[in-house]
Amino acid sequence: MILDIQPLGFHWQTYDPFLFCAYHHDQFPRGNGQFGPAASLAGRKLGMDFEIRDGFRMYHGDKVPGFPAHPHRGFETITIVQQGLVDHSDSLGAAGRYGQGDVQWLTAGRGIQHSEMFPLLKQTEANPLLLFQLWLNLPAKNKMAPPNFLMFWSDQLPRAQEQDSEGRAIRVEITAGAYGNTKALAPPPYSWAADPSNHVAAWVIDLAADAEWLLPAAASGLNRALYFFEGADAQFDGMTVKVMNSMRLRSDQGLAIRNGAKPARLLMLQGRPINEPVAQHGPFVMNTRNELMQAFNDYQRDQFGGWPWPRSDQVHGERERFARYADGTEVAPQHN
Repeated sequence: MILDIQPLGFHWQTYDPFLFCAYHHDQFPRGNGQFGPAASLAGRKLGMDFEIRDGFRMYHGDKVPGFPAHPHRGFETITIVQQGLVDHSDSLGAAGRYGQGDVQWLTAGRGIQHSEMFPLLKQTEANPLLLFQLWLNLPAKNKMAPPNFLMFWSDQLPRAQEQDSEGRAIRVEITAGAYGNTKALAPPPYSWAADPSNHVAAWVIDLAADAEWLLPAAASGLNRALYFFEGADAQFDGMTVKVMNSMRLRSDQGLAIRNGAKPARLLMLQGRPINEPVAQHGPFVMNTRNELMQAFNDYQRDQFGGWPWPRSDQVHGERERFARYADGTEVAPQHN
């Protein structure tokens, strides 16, 4: 059952326990050999470039697009990269390059600085980027948890592959939660998603043209939303909805979907609300104003461990995808 419909922009409206979803879809040109775009940047508000021009944005980067070093406290980021690459560096000394279907799940907890840059490695062809970054709140008892991140490589992510009665393909990629017998990889231990009774789910759903599928019912009392970000139009419980719209759903009822003439892609988010006060200022999400002031004071005192990298917009050269954790352990996908 659809409760309401909202148009989609850059920041998508989400519901407790999610704080928001940023949708990055950029058609970056070929690279210039220094991981930036081989294109003029004249006329852009470098350092604060959020206006699509020539198909892309530089965000807070001035040479390489992305988000140079910045702090977080009190929540988690889940970065689902469908196309392109992200270079991660943080104040713990951890680093990584991920993308092409990978997911990074970062618990900011008591405080971390990190940078998220989008290196343009290809110099003879375009470097498209498509990613979602979800902000998942932490309950009060876990807001000061130790910071850490997990890397879920694309070839590890659980996916359910199905066909409808006419043989049309359906795929559900599961970052969090479970779809039937297909369950997500274990989330970080302090996450709201770590308790199955919270029913946190994050799925990317692919529907072939004209495919029919039933989004199954879940528990009652959850916040649930469906984001239609690619395709043309589709019918949801008989209601026609065009692409780039979101639907807030009743969680304890299924939703019958009949796709239109183009393949469609959707993001589904759900979870039991934390139902605690939210005090947010920029990169800090706490429960009270006093806790926010403490977060600013703590950051000014020690910068959450400082910045051990030579650049605030650190990139990792010509390396293949990898993840290096704070203890020095380094891992890579099986098929790089």
